[in-house]
Amino acid sequence: MGTRAGSRRWGAAGLALWLAASDVWAGSAMTVRDARGAALGRIDEDGTFRGPSGSTIGRFDAGSVVRDASGATIGRVEGGGTLRNASGATIGRVDPDGTLRDRSGATIGRLDGCVVRNPAGASVGRFERCVPADRARMAAYLVFFEPLHVR
Repeated sequence: MGTRAGSRRWGAAGLALWLAASDVWAGSAMTVRDARGAALGRIDEDGTFRGPSGSTIGRFDAGSVVRDASGATIGRVEGGGTLRNASGATIGRVDPDGTLRDRSGATIGRLDGCVVRNPAGASVGRFERCVPADRARMAAYLVFFEPLHVR
């Protein structure tokens, strides 16, 4: 009887709380959107990069290695924000303030929290549900898969 009464008493609020808790338990995927809000892809909590259809386009491993859809290493993001290709050559960098730079150090865009900005500062997209700890994954996605910042 306690369970039934509890179910009736909590109703929709209990369901909403359970759904929120299950979302936290499952982790949170970041949806990548363009400036108009169209979904371009997703970064799953396990580091899998997905295209708009949900197919795997790449992966960001725990060791900061970036892989293509077949699992081949295509680059990495070092602790200081330097992005390197598979050969180890520097191809860019993300500064602590979110500025995205090319191999020569020129500004090519910016991660302003979850918002992606082009070099002129205009919003060109966003990562929904991002947190500051996601910056390396977001930079890897932008440099290797979807260069929103250069639009």
